[in-house]
Amino acid sequence: MTASLSKETLKIGLVSISDRASQGVYTDQGIPELQQWLTDALVAPFELESRLIPDEQPLIEQTLIELIDQQHCHLVLTTGGTGPAKRDVTPDATLAVAHREMPGFGEQMRQISLHFVPTAILSRQVGAIRHHALILNLPGQPKAIKETLEGVKDRDGNTLVRGIFSAVPYCLQLLSEIYIDTYPEICESFRPKSAKR
Repeated sequence: MTASLSKETLKIGLVSISDRASQGVYTDQGIPELQQWLTDALVAPFELESRLIPDEQPLIEQTLIELIDQQHCHLVLTTGGTGPAKRDVTPDATLAVAHREMPGFGEQMRQISLHFVPTAILSRQVGAIRHHALILNLPGQPKAIKETLEGVKDRDGNTLVRGIFSAVPYCLQLLSEIYIDTYPEICESFRPKSAKR
């Protein structure tokens, strides 16, 4: 863990990976969706570092390293570039800079998405750790981003399948000792009783 890593304020890196959005062909929707969801879900204030970049593996790797090693982000959320197309290299870049993989995140993201679209099995999303930070590859579509983070709910709002963010606060606590919580009506965070404050 680096000396300047804060244990008080959560710092999140947001990386939208899209050739066309980065060229201004259309407006990026991934970062605004993530910003809004995090604002609605997280109890305490947080800091953001946002990047909009093309689907270029060296640039993605460089951006992830910069956000974690220099900007000291606790969490980096990427959006886009996770499919089987040749230009979809986000998972490859993530694993190239990671020190450890967290396969449960990718498995859960695909399980959630399969409730909505059969093409979820084409996703190569991964979760990984670099130093003290957690990196999660999220889908590119705003609706899918929210579903992946929150999970599957019935018509009455009851959770059928937990979203991946339920496990993020405890994971970050284990990685960097930062303690964060979420509003349960958006996404109930889970941690063992021994880890609760």
